Amino acid sequence: KAVVSTQSGHYGRGTNPDYFAMMIANTLIGNWNRAQGGGRTMPSAFARKVYEQKHPQSYMAFNTCYKDTGLFGVYGVCEPDEDAVRKFIGAIQSEWRRIFRSASPGEVQRAKNLLKTLLLAQCDGSTAVCEDIGRQMLTYGRRIPLAEIDARVEAVTPSVLKKVVGEYVYDRDPVLVGIGATEGLPDQLLIKFQQSSGMD
Repeated sequence: KAVVSTQSGHYGRGTNPDYFAMMIANTLIGNWNRAQGGGRTMPSAFARKVYEQKHPQSYMAFNTCYKDTGLFGVYGVCEPDEDAVRKFIGAIQSEWRRIFRSASPGEVQRAKNLLKTLLLAQCDGSTAVCEDIGRQMLTYGRRIPLAEIDARVEAVTPSVLKKVVGEYVYDRDPVLVGIGATEGLPDQLLIKFQQSSGMD
């Protein structure tokens, strides 16, 4: 198992404009596991890539935000093989560079639509709505209306996404955590170099 992540934006009591851009980047990467199949037809370009290259058994992107900081990254489960872990981490950083350089308007719009769907699906039922109200009160200090969430998500363009991903990913010291057969984890200096390589 391996996790690679960088520091992300915080909620900032609902005032941080980067929050939804990082959520869209998170949605672009998505998640996948071998059991679900359909690798070639997944909407996520990264899911299609790891399916073809067979690096991880599963992966899940995350963007966890707190009051004053956050973590943006990918968690993956690989075969106990040094080469598989190394290639998977390289693929993650390659995907971050691709989003920074060339995320198309079409895939950004698809990610925005999917993000809004996921946010709405979290409010299915009175229990989920109460949890959402509590979460928003703790993080934003108020409940954000759906119309405002929609407007904030729609305000993220490919150029905004490039700016925000560049700010939080480019030339940042990534955090790398491994459990199990960690012999294949790349050297920290190499990971830091790859974090800036090709993102100019």
